[in-house]
Amino acid sequence: MKNIKIKYLLPFIMAFMVLGVFSSCSNDEASSSGGGPVITSVSLSKEGTLVPVTVGDPKNYYIIQGTGLSTVTKIYFNDFDTYFNPTLVTDTAIFVLIDEKTPYANSSNKLKLVTKQGTILYDFVVAPPTPKFNSYNSINAATGDIVTVYGDYFLNPTVKVGTIDVPVISSTLTEIKFKMPANATDKYVTVTNISGSTTSEEAVGSALYDDILQGDAGHWMWNGADTFDTNFKDDKVQGEAAIKFVFGGWNGADMKFNSRDISKYKAFRVKVKSVSTNTAASVIFVFGGWAYQIKKTITSQWTTIEIPFSDIGNPTTFDQLTLQESGNFGGNTILMDDMGFVLK
Repeated sequence: MKNIKIKYLLPFIMAFMVLGVFSSCSNDEASSSGGGPVITSVSLSKEGTLVPVTVGDPKNYYIIQGTGLSTVTKIYFNDFDTYFNPTLVTDTAIFVLIDEKTPYANSSNKLKLVTKQGTILYDFVVAPPTPKFNSYNSINAATGDIVTVYGDYFLNPTVKVGTIDVPVISSTLTEIKFKMPANATDKYVTVTNISGSTTSEEAVGSALYDDILQGDAGHWMWNGADTFDTNFKDDKVQGEAAIKFVFGGWNGADMKFNSRDISKYKAFRVKVKSVSTNTAASVIFVFGGWAYQIKKTITSQWTTIEIPFSDIGNPTTFDQLTLQESGNFGGNTILMDDMGFVLK
């Protein structure tokens, strides 16, 4: 039973190969072992030598090895009733897929087999997916500020800012709170769980808007009948709020910021969404006092737009952004979020 080789990766081809290998040593070994069913190991089903593991990932196939397994009637990972194909079972092996719906938090961390000869419990951890990092707020947090990370699969998470480990103040599966350390500017935030790590898209200190307009020196609409809402919470992608503009046709808005050195950045970034479903929806981004006009088509889905500074004259400072609705169908409602800069 040592050094079992799996020659193919396609699951069902693998299954028949595994069963073919196991069957040569299954019945005789099982009948001579005596006693009830036993699990000896669980291995990821992949090409090469089967290596026992104690942690499994949902949506992957595993091979349960042991004796007396042929009469299995139920398989549970963390008490989740898991489907298995009876034709992929021998007395010494079971080929099974861990269901993606298997719970991983506050769970038993047990594999349970119910057979006609008895029930077996085996220590086995089902890992969560790699952390899903949606956003963190405030992106421009100062030293000592409490920062919230939003996402999913934050089971027993650890946090780094740059290469520095940061203590987690509190966490749920979807939120983490930590205190921003010193010297964090231009660093990225990384969240890690048992399955892997995910890093923020935005560097600390790179925001122009992260629920509030950073360094805001004033903002206004060209037409007083239009709307400029910097605290729109019904639809957002970063933090707790977005900016909502209600434009009349070809109307616009200006945002004035305190002058900022942008020599360490390579592009302007923003996430944009059109409330209209008209495929002609677009907006003009104006830089340098109308010296540069960049027209972008926007859709009814949140889209990330990056405008390289090389396209707008390689400025070294930034103090104003002008927008103009340009869909040519009588105006539009536009949402913006996660506005700021991209590090070189």
